[in-house]
Amino acid sequence: MSTIAMTKNPIFHSRTKHIEIRYYFIRELVEHGEIKMEFCKTEEQLTDIFTKPIATEKFIKFRDMLGVQDFSRLRGSVED
Repeated sequence: MSTIAMTKNPIFHSRTKHIEIRYYFIRELVEHGEIKMEFCKTEEQLTDIFTKPIATEKFIKFRDMLGVQDFSRLRGSVED
C-alpha cells in the first residue's frame, strides 16, 4: 500500500531518498496513465506460486489462474 501511495504522492520524496531510479520511472508511467497500481490482498498474490511454499489448494488455484495444465493423471506415474 505504501508503494501505491508513493506513486500518487511525490511528497514522500524526503523519506524515500534510497529508492532507485526505477521508482521514478514507475511514478511517471502512473502519472501518464500508462499503468495503474492496485492493491492486491495477500490471499490473491499470484506471484507467491514462484516465491514461497504454499498450501496445495492455493497452489492449484494459482496454477489454474496461470493456465498451466495438470497432465499427471493422463500419463500415470513413474512407478507404473
